[in-house]
Amino acid sequence: MKIGIVGLPNVGKSTMFNSITKAGAECANYPFCTIEPNVGVVAVPDERVDKLAEMYNPQKVTKAVVEFVDIAGLVKGASKGEGLGNKFLSHIREVDAICQVVRCFEDTNVIHVDGNVNPLRDIETINLELIFADMETLEKRLDKAKKNLKADKKYQAEIDLIEKIKANLEKGISARAVEYNEDEQEIVKEMFLLTSKPIIYIANISEEQIGNAENEPMVNDVKEYAQKENAEVIPLCVKIEEELSGLEEQDKKEMLEALGLDESGLDKLIKKSYDLLGLMSFLTAGEPEVRAWTIKKGTKAPKAAGKIHSDIERGFIKAEIVSYDDLIREGSMVAAKEKGLVRQEGKEYIMQDGDIVLFKFNV
Repeated sequence: MKIGIVGLPNVGKSTMFNSITKAGAECANYPFCTIEPNVGVVAVPDERVDKLAEMYNPQKVTKAVVEFVDIAGLVKGASKGEGLGNKFLSHIREVDAICQVVRCFEDTNVIHVDGNVNPLRDIETINLELIFADMETLEKRLDKAKKNLKADKKYQAEIDLIEKIKANLEKGISARAVEYNEDEQEIVKEMFLLTSKPIIYIANISEEQIGNAENEPMVNDVKEYAQKENAEVIPLCVKIEEELSGLEEQDKKEMLEALGLDESGLDKLIKKSYDLLGLMSFLTAGEPEVRAWTIKKGTKAPKAAGKIHSDIERGFIKAEIVSYDDLIREGSMVAAKEKGLVRQEGKEYIMQDGDIVLFKFNV
């Protein structure tokens, strides 16, 4: 699963990407220092995996991962090919969700592509380009649906839906903010619209604003905008996050305490991104390996077993499951079994986040 980091040039995109992945994407105070998208795979912070590793002392520990893509900065006219617009749009089509970085602080030392700092204008600049691209997609789809309507009346529903989305896009409302019934949701998925991709907004604040972000007018403007799309806003100081990412775990913990923070903004972003994609983890634990396995929310037990190996899904008999909280409270699998907390679940069981599982199968 890929998250695309987007934003206007010089808002902190590449610095944030470097902090997340420690991949060292080039970072400079001028537009388009990132031309080809940099890609980094990062572990999802999960205290449950850490605790199980302490309990089992395994040979190997594997956490769930999310892939982040640092996409070239966008300027007005991207949908018409301005700047690196064509590259930007093609790269954003390939990601599953968007993380849009907006600058919410003044700094005369850092050039803003539009001359001054205005996060709402920045958001709308990018969203309008995505809307223009979607309008073009919908026009083509509409023409095709009208031709098909002559042979099959079922295309009327698609035509009505396209008109509904277009009417909203023309008002500057992204496809993700439009309400759909179940049938419409299925059709929208097939359209692969850029503005239907789930989104998180990162409000990049200064060091002085840490601890007081909720009172910052620019941050609140972003939150107000995001509410209309049921989107999350995470205020973080990209500069501080870069410093934190270079520290050893103990030093990082001490710096966070000094800043009055429970966790880094980037850890929060990684967790939120995982959730934004509708993902969760089930766990396997033993001396060979403690591991978090990524599945979609709502996945049934046999399909989850297939993440480990296709043979386990094919020969699925049952799943032996204990919840993470129960196992930690009891201290061992043996104790959990004695208390009757280990369950036997069948093919229709819907996996829950944090289930610790042993799959039984026969092939």
